[in-house]
Amino acid sequence: MRAQFWKRIKMAVSEVSSAKMFGGFQKVFSHESTQLKCKMNFGVYLPPQAESGKCPVLYWLSGLTCTEQNFVTKACAQRAAAEHGIIIIAPDTSPRGCNIEGEEDGWDFGTGAGFYVNATEDKWKTNYRMYSYVTEELPSVVNSSFPVNSDRQSVFGHSMGGHGALICYLKNPGKYRSVSAFAPICNPISCPWGQKAFSGYLGSNKDTWKEYDASELVKKYQGPPVDILIDQGTADSFLPAGQLLPDNFVAACTESKVPVVLRMQEGYDHSYYFMASFMDDHIKHHAKHLKA
Repeated sequence: MRAQFWKRIKMAVSEVSSAKMFGGFQKVFSHESTQLKCKMNFGVYLPPQAESGKCPVLYWLSGLTCTEQNFVTKACAQRAAAEHGIIIIAPDTSPRGCNIEGEEDGWDFGTGAGFYVNATEDKWKTNYRMYSYVTEELPSVVNSSFPVNSDRQSVFGHSMGGHGALICYLKNPGKYRSVSAFAPICNPISCPWGQKAFSGYLGSNKDTWKEYDASELVKKYQGPPVDILIDQGTADSFLPAGQLLPDNFVAACTESKVPVVLRMQEGYDHSYYFMASFMDDHIKHHAKHLKA
């Protein structure tokens, strides 16, 4: 049975690497993306429970400049995933190698900075469709290739990926069982990173920008009850720089009577050291909902 399972995986995607970890396997696979028109890598942690049956799945969305490797090697998520029997999927943050003029010019736009939107500007709209990739194409690939219970999926992320997790959850009521974020970009239409990305990918129509802003989306959320967990370090240099704006999101949630827990973690910065410190809490948060 196990041999047939791995044969099925190899037919759908190509294995790049594999290492046994906490009784399961941390793997990286690649596939040709129809949404992004390029080859994409994604990390997959398969807990030991995946050898004998289907498991719930948790999608991780990374931040600016990251590949799938940042989460795989630095987040310390595999032990808790093995404990709770959860498959974790960690995609890349943008298309790669598309040879678009300007995509390598900066670290906060283009390569490594897809911002989880579907671009509408001519230069970017063919390849930069990360929203559809992470909400539609990648789950389809995962569901057909791995032993996941597709009715039990959740999403979390960091910084730009925290923004991505929040908007994916809020734009698709009922699709995800739960959501959480580390230091998310909560109100991108009001911060320099978001304004640069949205103007480049989406153009000048700010009504379009609002469709990818969690602080705007939560105001019109109508769906199942939510349980949003956010951790934010007090020593995060991007917090006083006005890039993250968690208070704006909390205010919008309060106005809309949407529950949110914002935990300010004393002395922690924006790095994976911060995320690793509270990763167990987040996986436990999702396990509560994925196994309900």
